[in-house]
Amino acid sequence: MNKTFLTVSCALACCFMFASIQGCGQPKKAENQVEIWHWMTDRQEALETLAKKYEAETGVKVKLELFAPSDAYTQKIIAAAQANVLPDVYGILDKKSIFASFIKAGFVADLSEDFTADNSAWEKSLFAKAVDVNRFAVDNIDGIKPGIYGVPIDVGSEQMIYNKNLLKKAGIPRPPATFTEWIADIEALKRVGVAPFVSGFGELWLIDCVASNFAFNIMGEEKVFSTYRGEVKYTDPDWVKVLALFKELRDKGAYIEGIVTKGNKLAEQDFALERAAFAFNGAWSVNVYRSMNPALDYGVAPLPVVNTALPMVSWGGAESSFVVNEGSPNKIKAVAFLKWLTAREQQVFLSSQINTLPSNRSAMTDIPRNLADFAKAMETSTNPKIWPVSEDSVVSEALLKGIQAIIIGEGTPETVAAEVQQVKERQMEKARVEQNKH
Repeated sequence: MNKTFLTVSCALACCFMFASIQGCGQPKKAENQVEIWHWMTDRQEALETLAKKYEAETGVKVKLELFAPSDAYTQKIIAAAQANVLPDVYGILDKKSIFASFIKAGFVADLSEDFTADNSAWEKSLFAKAVDVNRFAVDNIDGIKPGIYGVPIDVGSEQMIYNKNLLKKAGIPRPPATFTEWIADIEALKRVGVAPFVSGFGELWLIDCVASNFAFNIMGEEKVFSTYRGEVKYTDPDWVKVLALFKELRDKGAYIEGIVTKGNKLAEQDFALERAAFAFNGAWSVNVYRSMNPALDYGVAPLPVVNTALPMVSWGGAESSFVVNEGSPNKIKAVAFLKWLTAREQQVFLSSQINTLPSNRSAMTDIPRNLADFAKAMETSTNPKIWPVSEDSVVSEALLKGIQAIIIGEGTPETVAAEVQQVKERQMEKARVEQNKH
C-alpha cells in the first residue's frame, strides 16, 4: 500500500477520533465570508477579480488564501485536518482513496442535492466527465455513500502535440492517425535531422498516461481492469504488445536524448523551442508554450491508434476541483459561490484570463483553437479517479520503471512483462495475508 496513503489515512483517522472524543467543532468563522484555500498561483489574480465581483453582487466576501507549490499545499491541508481548522472551501490534490479518507473523516460535504436540484441544472451545465471525477458511484470500492462530493472548476486532457513547421520540413502533411503512420513520420523527421518526440518521461505519471492509453486502445478497458484485479496476467500477449510499442519507438530513434530523466518542465521547454516535432502533454501546456514562445505554431491530436477497431481514449476530466467543508457554518454560502463560479460568465472570464478549459459546457465558445482541440477529447476521456479499480501502486511503479528500462535499452517487453507479473503476484499474496488477518 502507498506510504503516503497510509500516512494521510492514519492522520485523518486520528484527527476524526480526537474531534469526536473532544466534541470540538470548527473555530468560529466570519458569518458573511467564504474562506477558500488553493494552490493555483497562475489563477490567483483572476480569482481575486471574481471574488471582488461576487462581493459586489451578493455582499458576501470571498477570502482567498494561496499556498504553493502543490506539495506544500497538500501538507497544509493535512495539518489543518488534524487541527480541525479547514476552511470553508478547499481542494484535495491526491488519489481517490485519499479523497475518500477526507469524506470518511467528515471533512467533505455531499453536494448531490445541490447538483440535482431543479432537474439537475447545475450538473447538466458541466462536463459529465469532469463531474464524474468527484463522484462516488454505487458500490464504489472506497465504501463511500454514492454522491457528488466536489466541484470541477476547469477541465483538461492529455494529448499529442505536433509542431506544424517541423512536420512541413519533413514533408508530413498532417499528424498521424495510426501508429504505423507515426513510425513513418518519425523516420521522415530523422532524415531531416529533427528529433521526433519529447515528453517528461522522467515523471512516471506521464508514462502511465501514454501506456494506459495504448493499453485501452489495444485490448479495451475491461481487459485492463481485469489485469488490475489479477484476472489477466501482464505476460498476456496484449500487454507485451503495449510494451513493444515503446521498444519500437526506441528502435526507430523517436525519443529525444535523455527522455527518461527529463522532467516535464524541461520537456515543455524543448518543444517550445522547437527541438522536437511531437510532444505529449496536457491542456495547461497552451499557457506554458505561449509564455515560452508566442510564435510557436502547433496543433493538438490524439495519440495514434494501434487498434483501429477501438478509440484512442485519453486521460481527461476535471483538472482542478474544490470541495466544501462539511463542518463549515458557512456551507450554504460556500455552495452558492461555487455554483456562481462555475456559471457560464465566470467560466468564460477564467478561460480567457489563464487559457484553461472551462468546466461549464456553454463556456466553450470563443476559446483559442488549440484549447478547443484539447476539449474535443473530453467525450472520449478517461481518468484514474473514475475507474472501478486501480492497480496496486507497487505494481504500477514496477511497470512504469520497466518501460523506462525498455526506452533506454536495458529491458525487453518480454522480460519487463515477466518481472511486473512477479511483483503483481507478490502484492496479491500480501493483500490476501492482510485480509486473512482481519
